[in-house]
This record gives sequence, C-alpha cells and structure tokens, in this order.
Amino acid sequence: MNQSPVGKLPPGQLEGSIFRFCGASRPEVLIGPGIGEDAALIRWPDGKYVAVASDPIVGASAGAGKFLVHINANDIACKGGDPSFFVVTLLIPSRQGISMVEGLMREIHEACLSIGAAVVGGHTELTDRYDQPVLVGTMMGPTEYVHRATDILPGDRLILTKHAGLEGMAILASDRPDLLEPFIGPDGVREAAGWLNAISVLEEAKCLRDLARFLHDPTEGGIGGGIAEIMRLSGLGAELDYGKIPLSPLTERARQGLGFDPFHLISSGVLLAVVAPEHEEEALARLEKKGIPAASAGRFVQGPGNCPDSVAEELWSLLGRPREE
Repeated sequence: MNQSPVGKLPPGQLEGSIFRFCGASRPEVLIGPGIGEDAALIRWPDGKYVAVASDPIVGASAGAGKFLVHINANDIACKGGDPSFFVVTLLIPSRQGISMVEGLMREIHEACLSIGAAVVGGHTELTDRYDQPVLVGTMMGPTEYVHRATDILPGDRLILTKHAGLEGMAILASDRPDLLEPFIGPDGVREAAGWLNAISVLEEAKCLRDLARFLHDPTEGGIGGGIAEIMRLSGLGAELDYGKIPLSPLTERARQGLGFDPFHLISSGVLLAVVAPEHEEEALARLEKKGIPAASAGRFVQGPGNCPDSVAEELWSLLGRPREE
C-alpha cells in the first residue's frame, strides 16, 4: 500500500522528496524553499515588468508535472517574458502517497530545468478529501514588453504556428486510442501521442515578441476559441483564410471519421501571433529559420469578419463517447 498519513509533508519528506527538485539555479533567488520559510525572496531586474500566470491540472497521469510547467510557462511567454520562477501546490490523495509526490516533483524539476526556471516554493499535502490529485502551478518571469489586444489595428495579420488541435489529438491518443485507431492506425496514434512533446511555445514566442502586437496560447476552445478571445479583447473581427490554417493529415483523417471540428479542439502548443502587415514576412522568415512550422491565416478587421465568436470545446464530447465492449 502506498497510503501515507494525511496532512502536510513532514520536514524529512520535504527535504527528501521536494527540496531536491527545485529546477534551475537562478542568481535572483535570495531565499528559496526551506523549512519555516513562508515565502520566496527574488531580486527583480530594474526597468522590467513581472508577468505572472497560474493554471491547474485536476487528475494526474504520467507527464502531468511536465505539462503543469509548460502550460504556465506558455502564458508567460505570451507576454513576451522569460519563465523564471515557479510555485507549485500539490494536493495528493493519501492512498497514492509519497511515491506520486516524488514522481510529480521529478517531472516538474526536469521541465523547469529544460526552460531555465527555478522552483521557488509551494505547498505539498496528502489528503483524504479528494479522489484525484490536484496540481496548481504559478509561473513568474521578467518581461520588457507590454502587449495589449487593444493595440491591435484593422489590417494586422494573424500568424499561427504548428497545427490545429495539436493538444487535443495528443490527449485523445493517450486517453482514447480506441477512438483514433480505426482512422489513423496504431502508428498514427503513437505519433499523435508524441505531440505532447511540442506543447511549449517558448521558442516561437521569443522569435516574435519584439515584432508582435499580441501573443496568445489557445487552450480550451482551440484555435477558434483563441481567436474569439482576441476578438473580444480587441473589439475587432477576424477575416480568416480557413484553407491556410495548418492541419495535420492525421487530424484530418480523425476529423472525417469522428466528425469533430479541429478548429475548436484544445490547442496548447500553438501560438497565435498578431503582427503589423509590414512585419508579416519577417515574422514568418524568423520562424522558418528556427524550423517552426507557421502560416499567415488571416487579418483583423472592423466589424464581425468571418470567424465565429465561440469558445466551444470539442474534446469533452469526444472523451465522453462510449467505449466498445
């Protein structure tokens, strides 16, 4: 049995299973995680802003710690920032015990190392109140940019990286391969499951942050939902060339077989970048040089445009489809 006593982890377990997984070592961290330390203390660079973002994960399977880091880091990158300091709260059912805590912290540590972020604090607790783990991350990072959707002008171009429904297809491949395999085969399922390794947008955000008027990471609601959110923030419509929206052949085959809309399939790992017309070619050239697939797929306009104002998500109905006996 893995079950452990309910409550905060005792000092010995904190030191053995938490404090040795603190991501990157950063000189700005004056006080980091420690027994009796109530908060981290970070020296902040002069003349910059701090970007802060927080997202949870309810339920945890293999890779959840890595995913927690990257979904929070993406939000900082979309403000032109460098994800640097991570705070993590883990509420873990006591029956799953310290082994799950240590496994998650190892994933978090390795993901933070990969992007140069330090784990600077948090809270870890074993509980009998929840059946599923609850993970909450808060990422902070310095930025010199102030990107506002209200700065978007009619005529500005919309650039998309990677391909629509990337995250949703990866989740389906991991959680419901039975749905996908009849249409994309076992090799396709394995390929789609690997798309979770492309969930970060840090590289493309760094490429474009000095050119962009606005950057956005479309999560629930997919690319369509992400564009609708930009429309609401900016007060503009979007005129899209739907044929230019990147779509993997695997996703197209799954769409035809299952009858869903990839435009509204959760799409973490895709970056939506709004740039002025005179920066469009430069933005695409930079992404191509980095080997990041991208396309210019529309522009912002006065009035409604042709993009629906909808954040509907396709994933949940797909996951809820009955399994064949």
